[in-house]
Amino acid sequence: MSVKTVAEAGPETGSAPRRPAFSIRGVPHSGLLAVLVVVVVATALRTDTFTTDTNLVNILRQVSINAVIAAGLTLLMTAGGMDFSMGSVVVVTAAVGAQMLSHGWPTWTAVLAVLVLGTLIGLVNGVVATFTTVAPFVITLATATLLDGVCLLVLNGQTVSIGTRMFALGNEKIAGVPYLLIVAVLVMAATALVMRFTVFGRDAYAIGGNEHVARLSGIDVAARKLSLYATTGALAGLAGLMTLSRLGSSSPGAGGLSIQLTAVAAVVIGGTSLAGGHGTILGTALGVILLGVVANALNLVQISTNWQPVSVGAVLLVAAIANEVQKSRSTRD
Repeated sequence: MSVKTVAEAGPETGSAPRRPAFSIRGVPHSGLLAVLVVVVVATALRTDTFTTDTNLVNILRQVSINAVIAAGLTLLMTAGGMDFSMGSVVVVTAAVGAQMLSHGWPTWTAVLAVLVLGTLIGLVNGVVATFTTVAPFVITLATATLLDGVCLLVLNGQTVSIGTRMFALGNEKIAGVPYLLIVAVLVMAATALVMRFTVFGRDAYAIGGNEHVARLSGIDVAARKLSLYATTGALAGLAGLMTLSRLGSSSPGAGGLSIQLTAVAAVVIGGTSLAGGHGTILGTALGVILLGVVANALNLVQISTNWQPVSVGAVLLVAAIANEVQKSRSTRD
């Protein structure tokens, strides 16, 4: 039985890189781009509202929060991990932030507390995933369920408003660009640079490619995993702040699982391997935009919003199947 070397697991190999799902030979993410173009053109032909500046900016603002979550998830999944609790971390950190701000705490204190809380939740997930044999999927799904309950307790079943505090972050623009979009672009760019040019990023690829070989090569796998889960938690906390600033309140009706599934769908659609060892932020960004455009298109053409989760689930299923087909082809090659 042959095993993959650490060099082969990383992005800087001498052999031809694995093509992401939905791609034509030599053109990465070409299939995903083609689908996006078809959806854009079809929607533009159905309604003139779609191509207006206001609507396009609105789409980018709406997908910004999912983009931040998906960036952290891409890095984690590249290392072979999984976190199904990020959506729930978003809602519980938003709830904690809302309570602190509504009770007069300084904004900077609430922001710091939310980011620390998100990081700690991610770290707890990492500890359990690293030092036990329980599957990360099971661990983080249990955490998600627990956090959804904690959110209800924090809010006491009521909507908590923060008034105009943090209003600028969620609703204002600079040079016509929403602040939320700027934050999302910075996070995704930073994640892409980490994955491509740092030892931490190369270690993530190596661990996802073959954890045993990565450990034998001298990589501190446990420390890397803890750092990865803590990072996803921190980014989920940041997404919680973005959500709170956008809505101006935190509601007990917010569903963490729906947020999470959209992020997972975007990452998988973008070509990140479910088995680890491969992933790109560019693919994830395209996946996030595609799902945002689809949701917006359904709304503009007056199709029931009940179809949105159906479309996300269908796209996720197709992407997962394509991912496995690509994995099988790579194994044969």
